[in-house]
Amino acid sequence: MAHYEAADPISARELQSLFDRLFKSSYNVCLKGGAVEPLYEPATTSAPATIYFRADYPRSALHEVAHWCHAGAGRRGLVDYGYWYSPDDRSAQEQAAFFAVEAKPQALESLFCSALGLSFAPSIDNLSLPITEQARRDFERRIQQAIDHYGRVGLPKRAALFHRALMAHAKTLR
Repeated sequence: MAHYEAADPISARELQSLFDRLFKSSYNVCLKGGAVEPLYEPATTSAPATIYFRADYPRSALHEVAHWCHAGAGRRGLVDYGYWYSPDDRSAQEQAAFFAVEAKPQALESLFCSALGLSFAPSIDNLSLPITEQARRDFERRIQQAIDHYGRVGLPKRAALFHRALMAHAKTLR
């Protein structure tokens, strides 16, 4: 079942096109949907870096682009930016580490969603571990602190370019 509906402000295909127009030639990176799991593969001598997102889900695309916008040059040279990924069954300590590294990318994702008029909900990304309400609130507070920080100092360069393009797209729909 597709995760895109006609009422959505942008399709996964449109996001791919917008992203590739902005970044493919200048950063040697492209965005591709249809993946079973998200993955970032750095560029090789014969292929650009590729950001894979789940299925045809615009929210997955925005989330993965947020990670790319947050990653520095060194991290962009590593598969999945050099981060570990653990599916469900994370321990409480692993979940705490997840919360620590996810706040800034999810803050960018929230801003990308807002630019398009999409709702945003933080991703806990661990269905097997009971997350306390306090831990959930703490994570949401970290995301809001990152959003506030970006509001004061501005978005990172790539995130700012993408955010402006999303806002321009949203204006064409009004």
